[in-house]
Amino acid sequence: QVQLVESGGGLVNNGGSLRLSCEASMPIASMYAMGWYRQAPGEQRELVARILTLGSTSYGDFVKGRVVISRDKDKNAVHLQMNNLKPEDTDTYYCQAVDRGGEHWGQGTQVTVSS
Repeated sequence: QVQLVESGGGLVNNGGSLRLSCEASMPIASMYAMGWYRQAPGEQRELVARILTLGSTSYGDFVKGRVVISRDKDKNAVHLQMNNLKPEDTDTYYCQAVDRGGEHWGQGTQVTVSS
């Protein structure tokens, strides 16, 4: 089963940037999809960005134009570049991988945007 480890979260000022990374224990080329979701306490997890096997991407409406998802197959990593962050982006961000075995999740990384 693939293991996912996120990094790059932290505290940033309103309007600042962060780059999240997710490293997989298995080749990401074998994944149907990889993506980033976020979740606030007591709320449902929502899609931030996703990249499919052939490279197509999709983004949540609330982040369009502010984030870019990319992948590095050599390093089995997926990155999320987030710009112009807002206080409402404060959440725990989770990396997801989807393969024939189903969905797999990382432990999450906290992003906090101060106003």
